[in-house]
Amino acid sequence: MDINELIASRLLALREARQLSLTALSERSGVSRSNISLIERGESSATATVLDKLAGALGVTLASLFEAGEVAPSAPSPLRRAVEQAVWTDPASGYVRRQLSPPARSPMQLVEVIFPPGQRVAYEQVLRESDVYQQVWLLEGVMDISAGDGQWRLEQGDCLAIREDQHISYANPGKKPARYLVGLVTLPFVL
Repeated sequence: MDINELIASRLLALREARQLSLTALSERSGVSRSNISLIERGESSATATVLDKLAGALGVTLASLFEAGEVAPSAPSPLRRAVEQAVWTDPASGYVRRQLSPPARSPMQLVEVIFPPGQRVAYEQVLRESDVYQQVWLLEGVMDISAGDGQWRLEQGDCLAIREDQHISYANPGKKPARYLVGLVTLPFVL
C-alpha cells in the first residue's frame, strides 16, 4: 500500500471510529474541511504540521497515522520487518520518517527520522486526551530542538526527553542530514 493511501485510510478510520464529521474534525484541528477530504481520499500529501494537527484532534500521536489498521482477527505481530516499515517524506521540509514499531499493541512507538540540512519543522501545542512523552536520540549530524521555553543543540549521541504538550520545533543547522531515533510513550491523561 502506498504511504499516502495508508495515511488516508488510517485518518478516515480514526475519524469514523470517533464519529466525527469532516466539519467537526476541521473545527477541532484547524485544518480545512476540503484539505482533510483530499488527504482522506489520498489526493493530497499533507505536511507533518498538518498531520500533527489532525492526530492531536483525533487524540493520537503523529506516529499513529502511519500504522495500518487491524486487518485480521488474530493478534497483531510483535515483529515488523524493515521492508514492512512505512516510510514517509514531508513534502514541505523533505524530512523522512520511518515507522519502526510493530503493530502489536504497546504504549511505546519508535520512529527513525532523517532530517535534511537547513530545514525546520514546527509543531503547535496540541491538546490530547493522553500524555505523550518523547525522547530524541541523535545518531548522526546536529539538530536544534526547542520545546516550550527550552532550547537545545543535540550532537551525535545526545538524547533529549520532552513532553508533547508544548510548541516543539526541529531544525538542522548543519550541512549534512541528521539522523535520529524518536521514542514515544503514550500514557493516560491524569488530572
